[in-house]
Amino acid sequence: MSNPEPSGLSDAFRSGLERSPFASIEPGATPTGRDVWAALGGKRGVIESLLPGLVFLVVYTLTQSLWWSVLTPLAASVGFILARLIQKSPIQPALIGLVGVALSAFVAIVSGRPENNFVLGLWVNAISLGVILGSFLFRRPIIGVIAGILVGDDQWHQHRARFAMASVATLLWAGMFGLRLLVQVPLYWAGEPAVQALATAKLVMGVPLYGLTLWLTWLLLRSVYRPQTDTPE
Repeated sequence: MSNPEPSGLSDAFRSGLERSPFASIEPGATPTGRDVWAALGGKRGVIESLLPGLVFLVVYTLTQSLWWSVLTPLAASVGFILARLIQKSPIQPALIGLVGVALSAFVAIVSGRPENNFVLGLWVNAISLGVILGSFLFRRPIIGVIAGILVGDDQWHQHRARFAMASVATLLWAGMFGLRLLVQVPLYWAGEPAVQALATAKLVMGVPLYGLTLWLTWLLLRSVYRPQTDTPE
């Protein structure tokens, strides 16, 4: 009897990608500012992404208190979930955000260092950068893998133009994560005096930089994927 698990895992992976921002625009379509805004989750998604970091920055600037600075964003994240429950909206995005904020707050409180509120984010960026560069070095650039799954093109790596554009797009994402680390790691090591600068850098290099990278990725891939899928050369 054949084992159905690999197919199930593949279907689950594809289903997850189809709900991701990468699937927000039809292949070959021209991305617009409205499309990028929708891919970021719209008004609610952007607020839920930015507000915890903004609250931390404001509260820490006013109070210099570690506890208040990490607990107020946590309360805001809980509020997002309650609002979604009341409105009967999907809570998964807010729940993921709550987990991230809670873990960051825990690390900061246990260590007694406000800059450690950002250490988990730095690790996420470092791991993401490693995975992306690994996919590039093994000649399966991850943006090509994702695009291939979404459009049903399992031969994309044999198509010269698609492989080239996937490689460039993958390096674009590597650049985003690398730039975050290049700016934020020195601020983290500078310790408490640089906490406000670190919080500001994370805000600026968070949703805005992510949205720009996503938009540029769409522009790159639309040049090799048309509304009517071409056959590989």
